[in-house]
Amino acid sequence: MHTSGLHILIIDDDAERRTELHRCCEFLELECHDFDFVTWLQQGKSVELSGIVGVLLGESSLPISLNKLIAELDAHGRMLPKVLVCDWHELSPEQFSPSGILGRLEPPFTYSAMLDLLHRCYVFNASNADDAVSGLDELVGQSGSIREVKRLIIQVAARDINVMITGESGTGKEVVARCLHEHSSRCNGPFVPVNCGAIPGELLESELFGHEKGAFTGAISSRAGRFELAQGGTLFLDEIGDMPLPMQVKLLRVLQERQFERVGGNRTIDADVRVVAATHKDLESMIDAGEFREDLYYRLNVFPIEMPPLRERLDDLPLLVNALIARLKEQGMGGYRFHPSAMESLLRHPWAGNVRELANLLERLAIIHPGGVVGVSELPPKFRHVDEPDPSRYEVLDPADAGERTPGSAADAIPTPVASASDDVELPEQGIELKAFLEKLERSLIYQALERCGNVVARAADELGVRRTTLVEKMRKYGIERR
Repeated sequence: MHTSGLHILIIDDDAERRTELHRCCEFLELECHDFDFVTWLQQGKSVELSGIVGVLLGESSLPISLNKLIAELDAHGRMLPKVLVCDWHELSPEQFSPSGILGRLEPPFTYSAMLDLLHRCYVFNASNADDAVSGLDELVGQSGSIREVKRLIIQVAARDINVMITGESGTGKEVVARCLHEHSSRCNGPFVPVNCGAIPGELLESELFGHEKGAFTGAISSRAGRFELAQGGTLFLDEIGDMPLPMQVKLLRVLQERQFERVGGNRTIDADVRVVAATHKDLESMIDAGEFREDLYYRLNVFPIEMPPLRERLDDLPLLVNALIARLKEQGMGGYRFHPSAMESLLRHPWAGNVRELANLLERLAIIHPGGVVGVSELPPKFRHVDEPDPSRYEVLDPADAGERTPGSAADAIPTPVASASDDVELPEQGIELKAFLEKLERSLIYQALERCGNVVARAADELGVRRTTLVEKMRKYGIERR
């Protein structure tokens, strides 16, 4: 069985036509598997269909159903593009597309006709590629732009070449880098990330290549750099646009020669590393300004992948919200849900910080509203882009905020204090720590309210005239747990 190149499958009982098609495929440098129908039914399962880019179907002398044959060809989880080289009367042209049949190839089988056929198969395979690959689950989304990113990852992951990931800050460039690593032949090796913008320029060389003892002041022992730590795996150079020019020269040398030395050392070390770089900057503009080396850019940018900003793939927002909340629950934080109006408000947000901004918001809400339902009024002010659909419900739930009490509430039984000299708390002669005194008083009142209400937080909050979420925050602050 062939293991490389483009593969074409021919099934035809017309031996002369099968030979002619085989000759045309070989001329196009295609690996060809050709069978008559009897041989295909007996030996066809030995052909690895996942590597087939197209099928040429001729006439059969057997009483075989074309529908059954098509089902067998597509039984491996992928619809193969098929081209008829003779009439099959049991299928009308209207049934071609649902069956993956691109049409009929008419003789003579010229070079241009075969090349056009190959292109049609390529376009069909690209548009019907299955991007739901195990391991790409972290790259959440089904929008067209994110599907394209997944397709590029699948295409390049297995090829040991340098990749450049571009996109705004917070779009998930490191997630793409990890997906590339996990689907590569280096997946069993280490994945080592380095943020080039977070390390001072004078320390970056030592950080990347390591140093020997005494190489510089403070080097009290030898230390391996990130290139050594990533041996056999992937080195992820994040924010490569922040790398100083002198360091760019040294990195270029390593990429060219695949070797390096530690700072202060003379032993040459082979660099068995795949480099994936990422940046939110416009490197081509930096090249024009003399701030980034053009030769390094082309070394790193062998295969570019651009991550779209969140505002350009808002269809993915509900999926991202669900995935990020599920991740927070796995980390032991409270899960919660969004009211439809709140989700509509999030869909109108500009998301300048992209997925990172969304993740930060969801973590904050998990702390404030564990197990709750988040409406528009529970969102931080900057995320409120629609009006609260029912403001009156907050007057009922929190009458203290509305400046009134509902009849029969616990607050009605407590008379409003009247300011007088006898009501004043007497200040001790030695003074007082007001903050500590108030915290002690607040803690005591919370304990009393919980005990009176049988540790039902919602009822205790009503006793104290505060929202349930406010009481939960104060209980967390003082380390108070339900008994």
